Amino acid sequence: MTESDPQLERIRKLLAKAEDPAVTEAEAEAYNQKAAELVARYGIDQAMLAAAGAAADEIGTLKIPMNDPYSRDKASLLTSVAYPLRCRTLLHRYGQKVDSVTVFGYRSDLGRVELLFTSLLLQASTQLTRVRPDGFFLGESLAAYRRTWLHGFARAVHERLTHAEQEAVRTAPPGPRSAELVVRDRAQLVQHAFDAEYGDLRAAAPRRLSGSGYHDGHDAGTRANLDPSAITRRTKALR
Repeated sequence: MTESDPQLERIRKLLAKAEDPAVTEAEAEAYNQKAAELVARYGIDQAMLAAAGAAADEIGTLKIPMNDPYSRDKASLLTSVAYPLRCRTLLHRYGQKVDSVTVFGYRSDLGRVELLFTSLLLQASTQLTRVRPDGFFLGESLAAYRRTWLHGFARAVHERLTHAEQEAVRTAPPGPRSAELVVRDRAQLVQHAFDAEYGDLRAAAPRRLSGSGYHDGHDAGTRANLDPSAITRRTKALR
């Protein structure tokens, strides 16, 4: 994706409208939703071009470092972005800390994952400095609340991206091969390549989180900006 890409420029304009303080919350959500749809459409366009031989796109990897605190929760957010975009993830763990995550997928999808994750992590970081447990949960640790908040945020992002990708496939224009078959084949090739490289590794056990922040985080995730071009240069980690 480049700065001159007309699809990204359209996304940028939509999100500029969504960020205008004069618009209502419902209008802002509509702009954000349209931006998510265009991000998905970009992925379908790249997949179809590659399938037709009009563009080069190959399976590769991208390694993204994770920083404490909340490195496991950041990794979960990255996975929640990667899977709807037909990528797979491998967490590099040292005890309870995730040092980095390797993302496995087609190059065009890896670019979407990296940009979206960077933007969403910055959004989550900003909001976490303000949110607190409800007074009803007196004595709850802030860390426990933040972990479940991030879990809810990641889940909402996953749901939105999954829906957007499905709609992009469903509404893609007809061609020599259907978009459904193209993305299904790409997903299978990524999975096969991932299994060939890492298939002997065990999946991590599910986590048990005790905080009360899931619903607040989920609500925030449903409103999160999914415009991959709206990334600032800030790299401030979660505090």
